[in-house]
Amino acid sequence: MADSEFQPLVVGIGGTIGGVSSTERALKIALDAAGRQGFRTRMFGGADMGRLPLYNPKATTRTPEEQDFVETMRGASALIIASPGYHGSISGVVKNALDLLEETARDAERPYLADMPVGLIATAYGWQATGSTIAALRSIVHALRGWPTPFAAAINTQLTKFDDEGGASDQAVLDQLCMVGTQVARFAPLQIHTNG
Repeated sequence: MADSEFQPLVVGIGGTIGGVSSTERALKIALDAAGRQGFRTRMFGGADMGRLPLYNPKATTRTPEEQDFVETMRGASALIIASPGYHGSISGVVKNALDLLEETARDAERPYLADMPVGLIATAYGWQATGSTIAALRSIVHALRGWPTPFAAAINTQLTKFDDEGGASDQAVLDQLCMVGTQVARFAPLQIHTNG
């Protein structure tokens, strides 16, 4: 078995402040699917993102939490973003974390999410917000020079319930989340070889 230090890393960003949410549970299922493909995974859930201060582009120093997030993203081969649909778009904590990627703007090797496969997940209490949230995520990933994977998971939490054991009430939703994780894992090696 390969040394885990040399395994490519898939990072997950998602969740809400105030406890483990459906969004965070959905993200964990997708990350586990990437892990089964031989990838290391790291999740920045709601509690992690809640510790990131509001992004200030003029700040001359960064907190240890900000530094950890940016350095982890610099070492990632793929990303999965999961956001609840808040008023038709992504949540503030997810957007704030993504705004922090401005710290990589001048990186010579890979600014922002350049050439990185990015899987997308949206959860909302109803279908309308899932679609607009996925559209917002795709637009942000394009702006950050990333490659949204072909399939995105839109989950109506009015119909699908998640449990603490990593399951969901709808097998089709589990399959969709696994597809998100599998797709980022499938496309990540292409990104590794172009930078390697």
